[in-house]
Amino acid sequence: MKDHMPPGLWPVDRLVLLYLAAFGLLVAGFRLQVPHSGAILAGHLLGILLILAFALRPGLPGARVFRHWYPLPYVAACYREMALLIPAVRGTDFDAALARWDRALWGVHPTVWLERVQTPLLTEILQIAYSLFIPSVLLVAVILWFRRRAAEFRNYAFLIALGFLVSYVGYILVPARGPRFTLDALQTKPLQGLWLLDPLRATLDVLESAQFDCFPSGHIELTVLAWWSTRRISRRLFRCYALYTASVLVATVYLRYHYTVDLLAGIGVAAALLGAVSRLNREGRVGLGRP
Repeated sequence: MKDHMPPGLWPVDRLVLLYLAAFGLLVAGFRLQVPHSGAILAGHLLGILLILAFALRPGLPGARVFRHWYPLPYVAACYREMALLIPAVRGTDFDAALARWDRALWGVHPTVWLERVQTPLLTEILQIAYSLFIPSVLLVAVILWFRRRAAEFRNYAFLIALGFLVSYVGYILVPARGPRFTLDALQTKPLQGLWLLDPLRATLDVLESAQFDCFPSGHIELTVLAWWSTRRISRRLFRCYALYTASVLVATVYLRYHYTVDLLAGIGVAAALLGAVSRLNREGRVGLGRP
């Protein structure tokens, strides 16, 4: 990728810097309640300094790779912080309210109703689809990178980073663990797969340690953003991602990870972000790639 890198701070830099500063202040305000608050604040400061250093000194070794790819480890680290931050900042959860909204919307609890169509093969397929969430989002970036479409890569990086960080704000505002915890007593039979269900669920439980990460559904929000972005790559990939997005939509509820209102919120947030980024591009306020 040999394009000329835009000088100064990029939109994704400003976005991440704002998030690190704002949540750093939040951690500082609750430092007595947040475990390892000193280490978290040091990490935020280090993250800020690295962004500024590579932005102001683009000739530093590794600058091109860092500036394009750093949002990935940054948003991952910020997600891990939620496991410590949410219990300290919020003393409650919204699971009961979300479950009531679901029941009011459908007349049943969807995760319980879906037991009637549950089969080991379907469970296995949907768990695999759900578990491929991060690779599916990354694949779009990898394709743009190797096709040397640098400006579109930067636009996609901004969009995806924005999607992740906005979802974290949602987790703080509406903390919820999900129906597999709160509605477990209503389920009449456990999910049963073939070979991969249990190890995949165990792996996700380790990686997604925050637990209070349901509203809005980040899986749906980011999958929709990735799907919509593939239209610039190829029609075939766009159709494949449409099918994948539909499978994730079903999987989130079937596998008892989410309430349906989480999905509606995720779709709504994705649509709002796509509209906002498209408008910013038209106004030249992002300007690093096509929306």
